[in-house]
Amino acid sequence: MPLWKIAWRSIQHRAVASALTAFSMALGVALVVAVLVIYHVLDRSFRRSSQGYDMIVGPAKGSPLEIVLSTVYYLQAPRGTIPYEIYEELSHGRFATEVAAAIPVCIGGSYAGFPVVGTVPELFEEFRYLGDRPYEFEPGGRNFSPDAPFEAVIGATVARRAGLRVGDTFRVTHGLAEQGGHEHPDEFTIVGVLKPTGTPNDRALFVNIEGFWTLHQHDARQGKASEEEESVNPMDGDGDEATSETEAHDENHRELTAVLVKRDWTNSAKALALPMQVSKEPGVQSVIPTEEVAKLFEGLLGNIQTILLIFAVLIVVVAGIGLMVSIYNSMNERKLEIAIMRALGAKRSTVMAVILLESILLSLGGGAIGVLLGHGLIGAFSGVILEETGVRVSALSFQTVELILVPGLIILASVVGYLPALVAYRTDVAKAIASGV
Repeated sequence: MPLWKIAWRSIQHRAVASALTAFSMALGVALVVAVLVIYHVLDRSFRRSSQGYDMIVGPAKGSPLEIVLSTVYYLQAPRGTIPYEIYEELSHGRFATEVAAAIPVCIGGSYAGFPVVGTVPELFEEFRYLGDRPYEFEPGGRNFSPDAPFEAVIGATVARRAGLRVGDTFRVTHGLAEQGGHEHPDEFTIVGVLKPTGTPNDRALFVNIEGFWTLHQHDARQGKASEEEESVNPMDGDGDEATSETEAHDENHRELTAVLVKRDWTNSAKALALPMQVSKEPGVQSVIPTEEVAKLFEGLLGNIQTILLIFAVLIVVVAGIGLMVSIYNSMNERKLEIAIMRALGAKRSTVMAVILLESILLSLGGGAIGVLLGHGLIGAFSGVILEETGVRVSALSFQTVELILVPGLIILASVVGYLPALVAYRTDVAKAIASGV
């Protein structure tokens, strides 16, 4: 009979103890798998969310990371604005020869807790997400038109949580509603719902930038009108002139939160030099989003992954020690069994090999259950993860690094199984048989 079958029969003979030992190993392996898969998916999602554009031109205030967090991930409010003229220089001015596409964005206001982004329809035509995937709309939807200032497109998560669909309207809240923000009277009409992308865009509402400016110009005119009412006597007849000057001022001083830029790599030297050239303009800075995200992961999230992996590996090691204790405690009950094997001609090395095989089978069996359990849990909570973070995960998201688990578990099982195997190796046949009779 093959040695592995003898080891398997021994495991079956101690079914309850073996099952509990394997399950403890499975829990540790499941945690390792979950950490590896979820971190990899988050890393890939964060690093690739900004693809399609490889440079952001934002205000000089704040750090480059703050610009990425506010412009790409909508995780914080912008720290300032940049002149509209910067966009003109990038799109058809001094820097146009190094730029393949430039998209202006204005971030401000919210609806149902989701950020509102003013932009142009080219955002969903010129750029791609997650590498090379084009933006698509749910059936019946389309991109907003450049000449329709109050049309909007919303992300999949917004549509699902807020219960919005094509044809519905919404009003933008200036600031956050819970902080006392007020609703603008003008309504935007939803003409398209983006298909899920697994990017932060799923959690945003995109409106025509002309309509966005109209809202904020209205606020600015109201504020200035209030000031002028206090400083100008209505009987002087200068009110209409002041109002017209305010409107002209608003039209000529449009501002942006940032400009998303896709560089033209036809001339790689000029494309590489573009961020430095643009940063020389007053009041702006150029940011390479992939570099900032890499720093974030390496400096913060990378350490978190390491800590989680250390805890997960420690759990596996503890499970391995439990495996050793389980087999070791069974040795007293198996002395007669081992003595009979030896009396029938089995060598000491053969008996030792059977015990080691038993340890390895339990370890690999528990590891296999752990892999299935880990991926099963990821699949079970994938909907919640997508809903809360916008990151798409799948139960089939296997990582190559998981293959290390196989030799790792074999080595661990061999180490923890060595002591019980050594006890079996040193079993005195005569004493064991005499005590068992």
